[in-house]
Amino acid sequence: MNYIAWSVVALAAYSFVAPLMRLATAGEGAIPSTVAAFVANSVLVVATLAVIGFTGDGVVEHLADPRMRYVLGAGACLAVGILAYYRALAVGRVSIVAPIFAMFFVASSAVGVVLLDEPVTARKLLGVGFAMVAVVLVAGE
Repeated sequence: MNYIAWSVVALAAYSFVAPLMRLATAGEGAIPSTVAAFVANSVLVVATLAVIGFTGDGVVEHLADPRMRYVLGAGACLAVGILAYYRALAVGRVSIVAPIFAMFFVASSAVGVVLLDEPVTARKLLGVGFAMVAVVLVAGE
């Protein structure tokens, strides 16, 4: 599969994360968001180990790679982001929390331009602008 197909699979699957987490972590008798994060990410770890086993990708030989610091940094950012996201879903509405969270792609795009020297085009700027307007419209009360 190419990256577009993988992106669509990711979109389809991730579209259910916020509603399912909200159902689990909100209301009377709710599962604490930290417990939900632990269990959900444990599923991720088990699934990833299964894929690694299936593909034969090695882990140990990559641990000394100097680029592993980026993986560890990404993991730390992911931990903070997911814990905060699940907590926001526990106390807020999906229709507000999810669009605000989705603005990470605007921030990621900016980081890509600033740190990775990715090109800026008028089309990309327009898209980011429309996305920001869309989030304000969707998440607004």
